[in-house]
Amino acid sequence: MIGRIAGRIDYRATDHVLIDVRGVGYLVFCSERTMQGLPRAGEHAALYTDLLVREDILQLFGFPTLVEKEWHRLLMSVQGVGAKASLAILGALGPDGIGRAIALGDWNSVKAARGIGPKTAQRVVNELKDKAPEIMAMGAGPAPTPPTIDGDSAVIETAPPAAPPVAAAGPGPQAEALSALTNLGYAPGEAAGAVAQAAGDAEGAGTADLIRGALKLLAPKG
Repeated sequence: MIGRIAGRIDYRATDHVLIDVRGVGYLVFCSERTMQGLPRAGEHAALYTDLLVREDILQLFGFPTLVEKEWHRLLMSVQGVGAKASLAILGALGPDGIGRAIALGDWNSVKAARGIGPKTAQRVVNELKDKAPEIMAMGAGPAPTPPTIDGDSAVIETAPPAAPPVAAAGPGPQAEALSALTNLGYAPGEAAGAVAQAAGDAEGAGTADLIRGALKLLAPKG
């Protein structure tokens, strides 16, 4: 399975790019959000990829981080959510947004994605509420470092076992807060909901503030 691809962008369309890797062109489909973040044609790019294999087609889907790739795979496990729908959700909400929506049971935010109806949005929230915290805890890792010369372009058949290239950047505050709360004994789903709500109440809050805010929300009432 092709887990990561790096090379020169030959051309860009509305929903995909053609990446030249040592003379071989790979068509990679991406969300609208990912497309906006990619460089212009003629420049180099690197994407983590997921290969969809069907009887009559092979399609590559590209993501700037491993976290987003894992969200894509998780979203596609929901009945009625195919690759196109998954990219629409990720394009509308981003990895942090989809995690927050699922943790808070906010299916209306999921429904805002193009082509997603209310029943599908509700299934996404209901079926993934117990699985989402694991991916939320991965944090938002840095994007792959693009190769600087043509000779560095490569297709990697399996995703790298280590963290993404820039090791100095760690998981985000929400991921750290979620990890801290689960270490304190809170259930992952319960902790994820509290952290997501605390993040919504205090935009840009650091890890410590998120933990304090979440603990207040989790404290017994009365």
